[in-house]
Amino acid sequence: MSHSKWETVMGLEVHVELATKTKIFCSCTTEFGGAPNTHCCPICTGMPGVLPSLNKAVVEYATKAGLALNCEITRYNKFDRKNYFYPDLPKAYQISQLYLPICRNGGVEIEAEDGGRKVIGIHEIHMEEDAGKLVHDPHTNSTLVDYNRCGVPLIEIVSEPDFRSAEEVIRYLEKLRAILQYIGVSDCKMQEGSLRADVNLSVRPAGSETFGTRTEMKNMNSFKAIMRAIHYEANRQIGVLEKGGEVMQETRRWDDNLGESFAMRSKEDAQDYKYFPEPDLIPIEISEETVEQTKKALPELPEAKRLRYVGELGLPEYDASQITNSKALVELFECNLAAGVPAKELANWIMGEVMHMLSDSGKEPEEMTFDYRYLGALIGMVQKNEITRNTAKKVFKAVFEEGCDPVDYVEKHNLKTVTDTGAVRAAIEEVVAANPKSVEEYRSGKEKALQYLIGQSMRALRGKADPQTVTAILKEIL
Repeated sequence: MSHSKWETVMGLEVHVELATKTKIFCSCTTEFGGAPNTHCCPICTGMPGVLPSLNKAVVEYATKAGLALNCEITRYNKFDRKNYFYPDLPKAYQISQLYLPICRNGGVEIEAEDGGRKVIGIHEIHMEEDAGKLVHDPHTNSTLVDYNRCGVPLIEIVSEPDFRSAEEVIRYLEKLRAILQYIGVSDCKMQEGSLRADVNLSVRPAGSETFGTRTEMKNMNSFKAIMRAIHYEANRQIGVLEKGGEVMQETRRWDDNLGESFAMRSKEDAQDYKYFPEPDLIPIEISEETVEQTKKALPELPEAKRLRYVGELGLPEYDASQITNSKALVELFECNLAAGVPAKELANWIMGEVMHMLSDSGKEPEEMTFDYRYLGALIGMVQKNEITRNTAKKVFKAVFEEGCDPVDYVEKHNLKTVTDTGAVRAAIEEVVAANPKSVEEYRSGKEKALQYLIGQSMRALRGKADPQTVTAILKEIL
């Protein structure tokens, strides 16, 4: 398929579960997990005659998120009923916001395809309640409902249709996740459903100004799945159009195991939901003073941090972007920076060994469990020549996996660098005596022989000597 003829246009609806202790309209816990139907009460299970009452923290968190995403805060906003048959929302409507959402007209800056910067517009952010969870049991061919998630507070962040590639979508989601984690409104754990994205996607002939017909892919909970789904759906729509067919406006479900999307239902428009103002909740007024105080209390955000790391600390642009995209990596970096570890060396370790271990273990940075100060202690030992860089890498593996103190670990396993040059010289002399052939080859001008002798000497010293010292003494003996 000739993709250069087509342009993909996307907008995102991102649902974020807020990290409040209790639900949006009742005092049940928002904690993840728990035995099915144990985190609920008559209000969140929609029993007749119950009344919702709004959790103030939800409004505070939504305001904070809006300001961090450069939105205008709607001073007077209220809730609406979205009528719809939700099998997992027992009252058969969702309390959401349509007419007066809490935040509007924001934007997030990401790196564009050409390496420049690009702002992705945020149309609005509204507050709403989450639905429960349907569990399909293939053995009994039945569906069970777990209402624990019903009423967990959500904000839905609706972007403008500003995305033109899957890469832009992922960069935006990474930036969004980092900002929301920095300000503490959500843990954004995709594997627990705290951050879920719906992708609205259409294709149009390159250069065209009018939008094509869009489809919506629902509830994808990993960056990898989102990336694959976008490529698949764009290709599918191009295929339909190139054969002279028409794209249907519909909601599609992405099956990550099969790597395909399937039509679920024709896509509703707003009028199909018969929205009307929620009669059981009074409107919310947010004062100018509250907005100003919230703005002042915001921490330094990823974009400002990235610029500071590059400008003041001299980190490479790429390193600064990668580190500031994760709150956990920022904490690891700043905790050791404050302890006096040089910024460049620290960034090299994070970009190298830390990322390597995260990738190998399939963990997110937030899941690191070792004491962050241990990384600085390890770097310090390398700088003082107490251990070699190679030994340090092996020690870090133990720190990362078992959380052990690197100083104790080095002592216990006797890994300290041998600094006694007498002992180093004695070990090298034995290697030279045991390898007359290599010695001969080196003397007749074969450089490779020297590398072999260095390797044998390092092995005899169990990797605990400084390679430069070994090379210098070996050359001297030869």
